[in-house]
Amino acid sequence: MIFMGRLAIAWATVVLFFLLGDAWLADPGAGLRAAVLFLWLFVVILWCAFGVVEQADHLANLLGEPLGSLVLTLSIVIIEVVLIAAVALGSEATPTLGRDTMFAVVMIALNAGVGLALLLGGLRHREQAYNLQGAVAYLAVIIPLASIALILPNFTQAVPSGSLTTIQAVFFSLFTLLLYAIFLLIQTRRHQGFFVEAPAEGTARAAAGMHEKRSPSGAALVRHTFLLLVTLLPIVLLSGRLAMLIDHGTAALGAPAALGGVLIAIIVFAPEGITALAAARANQLQRSINLCLGAATSTIGLTVPAILVIGLMTGKTMILGLDPTGMTLLVLTLILSTLTFSGPRTTVLEGAVHLVVFLVYVVLIFSP
Repeated sequence: MIFMGRLAIAWATVVLFFLLGDAWLADPGAGLRAAVLFLWLFVVILWCAFGVVEQADHLANLLGEPLGSLVLTLSIVIIEVVLIAAVALGSEATPTLGRDTMFAVVMIALNAGVGLALLLGGLRHREQAYNLQGAVAYLAVIIPLASIALILPNFTQAVPSGSLTTIQAVFFSLFTLLLYAIFLLIQTRRHQGFFVEAPAEGTARAAAGMHEKRSPSGAALVRHTFLLLVTLLPIVLLSGRLAMLIDHGTAALGAPAALGGVLIAIIVFAPEGITALAAARANQLQRSINLCLGAATSTIGLTVPAILVIGLMTGKTMILGLDPTGMTLLVLTLILSTLTFSGPRTTVLEGAVHLVVFLVYVVLIFSP
């Protein structure tokens, strides 16, 4: 019943903005009207994102791990790419939006998401186990992808600094997609066991996840896939309107340019993050790791090519390289993540350290 109410409100919003949106957004101003329109669209899109996660979670239960977490992660990345494309195509003033959004998702997923999951799980269960091979596989992909996308452009000969030449953009996109495709093959076929709970912990659920083949109902798969698509579509249709308000509000209020990327990152990761925290509290840390590290991996692996393609098709300059402060935080986060996932068990200490790094990132957004 709640899900159908969500769909009704979402599609009613789509119809209203299709009929009246041009008049409403012609001159939204910087006062109450603009705030109401922004909150309306932000809440509806975020609520739809939760609906997408709900349906993806049903598919996850039908398909089992690691395919379940993969479906969930890819659904969220689609939302991210749509929102980034909407803002990037609709504004001349946000060449760093894709970079800011990717960086925000990485910081939220690897520091806020991982930190809270380890903290809440540690407080409840003292120590938690996970599959070390899976975490190492994620980080082995995240580290080069993040470095190539967010650090390397600062040291190329492209002008302006932080961007890429056409040849670099084409080949870096291909390399990124190739590495991500190889990772997906490892995750879903060759080494699925890396991404489920290690059988050494002795749980029947873990062993079943590794060795039993699910036989999901075809009708259930079709139903939940359809519901996922009709929940995702309003996000696509409303993203352009939200992009206009984000762009307008950032300029009118003199807000930090990175704030637009943070708002998109919140929409992108909030449903997935809540699912990850619930899993950690239920002592399912492997699922939390799949969601948090998977979000960072998919964000960079799929968003970088999307941003570069948008830039090539529109002729707009897309700035990917982070500023020195951002590079420092990114390197710190990658080193810290490597240390956190270097042993078989985690405690509240690792969670607290990740949260401190995230809070530093938040402060630097508003006080660089």
